[in-house]
Amino acid sequence: MDIDTLANTFWQQGYLAIDGFFDDRLMDSYQGHIERHFGDDPEFVHNPEFLERSNTDVIPWFPQLDGIDAFDTAEQDPRLLALTDAILGAGWSSLYSMVMFSKKGSNGQAWHQDCPPEDKSQFNLNRLVYTMDIDQRSGGKLLVMPGSHKGGAISVGDGNEDFAGQVVLSPQKGTLILIHGHAWHRVLPVMGVSRVSTNYRCCPADTPAAITDICVYRNMRYQFSSNRIIEERLP
Repeated sequence: MDIDTLANTFWQQGYLAIDGFFDDRLMDSYQGHIERHFGDDPEFVHNPEFLERSNTDVIPWFPQLDGIDAFDTAEQDPRLLALTDAILGAGWSSLYSMVMFSKKGSNGQAWHQDCPPEDKSQFNLNRLVYTMDIDQRSGGKLLVMPGSHKGGAISVGDGNEDFAGQVVLSPQKGTLILIHGHAWHRVLPVMGVSRVSTNYRCCPADTPAAITDICVYRNMRYQFSSNRIIEERLP
């Protein structure tokens, strides 16, 4: 694995996808933990206003905070640590692992940025681990806009609009995807089965741990700590 080339590619396009990064046995173990935790019909965590305005049907779980040490294995993979070092530089910090569960038939996620993009030095890095195939059967493919991490705030408009130049990713079991927190990304509706991914978020040195407290959608900025819309974004 050419770490420097991968890091340069990430900074050019704002994302990076590597298939087969993690082995099937580890991914099957994680998937078992996830399915046991959520069961068949978990309840939504976010309030109704957020679910409606964001068009985002994702239920989070933080396994490491619950003492599930098994989820340390992927985060401590030497290759992942080396790649993160090459992208973020010295002194970066892990934030948390967050499993994102979407029910069958749910909306996925509308276009958004994970943190405010006005200060280009302040951002999070999503390190997404896939424990299942995301394909035509499951739905829930991941869309990203290459280079959008360099362009400031996401434009105002329809949260599910298709853009010229968007890239559609179909991660498989064992895929690692890295996404810059300022990059525009979206998840398509979930179809035949529930969809899960596990995000090992981290951030560069001198970045506050609450960097992802404010998320930027095409119709609003939302603050999770206060559970409220802090900016209406109108055309």
